[in-house]
Amino acid sequence: MDETSQKSFDTVMAFMGAMGQGPDAMSPLMADDMVWRNEGDKSIPWVHGGIEGKEAIFEFLGVFGAGLQTTKWENTDAFASGDTVAVFGVMNGITTASGQEIGEFSFALRAKVRDGQVVLWHWFEDSFALSQAYHKRG
Repeated sequence: MDETSQKSFDTVMAFMGAMGQGPDAMSPLMADDMVWRNEGDKSIPWVHGGIEGKEAIFEFLGVFGAGLQTTKWENTDAFASGDTVAVFGVMNGITTASGQEIGEFSFALRAKVRDGQVVLWHWFEDSFALSQAYHKRG
C-alpha cells in the first residue's frame, strides 16, 4: 500500500476504534465538514440521506445509540486506495423501539480522508432487515 493509502486506512481504522469512546476521541479524526450518509427507511430515526458537520453527526450518533444496541461488529475485509477506504463486514443488533434482533447482516463502508481526518462516512447495510426489526411489535 502506498503512503497516502496507508494513512487513509489508519485514519479510518482509528475513527472506528474511537466511535466507542465518544466525541472527545472521535472529534480530532473528523473534518469539520464531514458528511455521514446512509439510506433506507426514513421512519427509523437514525436512517437519513446525509448529515453534514461534526455537531450534527454527534447529535445523530446520540439518536443512533439510543435506537440500536449493536451486538456484533466484525470487519472481514478492508483496503485503501489513495484517500478512499472500503470496509466490509457483518453485524447484528437489537432495536430498542421493538426489542427485536435484526439478525446478522452484511455491511459495507466507503470512507474518504482529507488531511488526516474523515470527510465522508458512507454506510451501506441491509436496511430492509433493520426496518423489519424496528417496526416489529410483540
